[in-house]
Amino acid sequence: MENLFTVNEVKLSYKTKQKASERPKVLSSESVYKLLLNCFDADTIEFREYFKVLLLNRANQVLGVFNISEGGISETVVDIRLILQSAILSNASGIVLSHNHPSGNLNPSQSDDNMTRKVIEACKIMDISLLDHVIITSESYYSYADEGKL
Repeated sequence: MENLFTVNEVKLSYKTKQKASERPKVLSSESVYKLLLNCFDADTIEFREYFKVLLLNRANQVLGVFNISEGGISETVVDIRLILQSAILSNASGIVLSHNHPSGNLNPSQSDDNMTRKVIEACKIMDISLLDHVIITSESYYSYADEGKL
């Protein structure tokens, strides 16, 4: 009967490696693109799809980038719980979603639109701002915010 009341301890942590004053700040979709392009593997950006989340504080300073998933040629699985988990663990006030299209086509798919809507709803519940969803290729980007789709 003793095991009935034994539970595992869960510890949540976020470790920063830089001073707040040294964090990069993003002010536009272009600055997001330039920052995130360096976070994608240049050798595989045109061959595999990756999904990342950019975590920001209230001043739009970058707290970190979290790799949500790595997929195949045409898609990757995105677990919305992992997106929110990374935002909560980093104490982010805002997030930017990002994934690449290996095909080079910048247009969002219906699946991209559906997932973005789900993340918007999840963020509302947690009082986290979804600031943008940026689709990246090695040459350019598409911004949901710039296109008025948020």
